[in-house]
Amino acid sequence: MSKVVTDGIIFDMDGTIWDNTPVFASSWTRAAKDRGYDVEFTAETLQGLFGKTMTDIADACIPDEDPEKRYETLRMCEEYEMADLAVSDVDTTYPGLEDVLKELSKDINLYIVSNCQAGYIETFLERSGFSSYFKDYICYGDNGLGKADNIKGLVEKNNIKRPVYVGDIQSDKDACDKAGVDFIWAAYGYGKSIDSCIADIHDITELLSCVEKASC
Repeated sequence: MSKVVTDGIIFDMDGTIWDNTPVFASSWTRAAKDRGYDVEFTAETLQGLFGKTMTDIADACIPDEDPEKRYETLRMCEEYEMADLAVSDVDTTYPGLEDVLKELSKDINLYIVSNCQAGYIETFLERSGFSSYFKDYICYGDNGLGKADNIKGLVEKNNIKRPVYVGDIQSDKDACDKAGVDFIWAAYGYGKSIDSCIADIHDITELLSCVEKASC
């Protein structure tokens, strides 16, 4: 298979560079119970939800007819997960991630676009110590825009000529289609299948042999 030629790799977060669902399952269950809902979240449940915008997640999993109550509950879930992540000493990044980022960033600019809440990417960068590997990032919580718009905006802002996005679920691929960006499927993540991709990887370390720097 020929390599994907790119001058900018954009990463998804959950299911692509780390997996916090074992930590967050108890956070979300506790938050829901504190709000009066008898809802039990598991890592598998969250893996099926992550990747959507936070409002879509609330609509899918909080059993209340009042949308504002759903969104308030989801905001509490976010608060609890961030608090639990802050005190957790579990390394939730996929094995080999730092070696991949260190090697790729020597020749190719790296970015992050996620549908997460504001502050989540910054928490990842601070927690991991990987901020020096990334040139820019944006998320739904920063501006209320979906992934396709944020991918497109980041590409334009950073003048990326041959961007490629690495994500793990179908909605990531759909966003790339709308943004006009090639998609590499992180098949080790949360998604069980994808309709098409320019390449697929079954371990984050495979990305090193999958891409190469675009010539000027």
